[in-house]
Amino acid sequence: MGVDKKNEWVQLAQDAYTNSYVPYSHFPVGACLVAKDGQVFTGVNVENASFGLTNCAERTAFFKAVSEGQTEFQHLVVAAKSDDPVAPCGACRQVMIEFCEPTMGVTLVSKDGQLKETTVGELLPYSFTDKQMEGN
Repeated sequence: MGVDKKNEWVQLAQDAYTNSYVPYSHFPVGACLVAKDGQVFTGVNVENASFGLTNCAERTAFFKAVSEGQTEFQHLVVAAKSDDPVAPCGACRQVMIEFCEPTMGVTLVSKDGQLKETTVGELLPYSFTDKQMEGN
């Protein structure tokens, strides 16, 4: 992946968060999920007065991609309107490990463009996957 592509994905994630529905937290988050074939899916956080029904930007992007037949991914960018890059919540990390290799890159982006590079495996060490269910 080239620098230009990653910059494009970062910009898509940052642009996406302008569509967040965040009347309660006022904390917009956008995601840009890139399938192995290069197709891009964006997502935003969508809040609900019943807070447990809120959906994060990362899961929105994954669910959009899966609903369109994509289940193999190469990169995820998560951008938040925050001073520092923000990592995905636990639920999003579990969804990530369901569909991504632990070595897949994840870029976290702050509102001013500060980047933090990590991987799915670094975000969720000792993850629960289908491998734990084998043999049962």
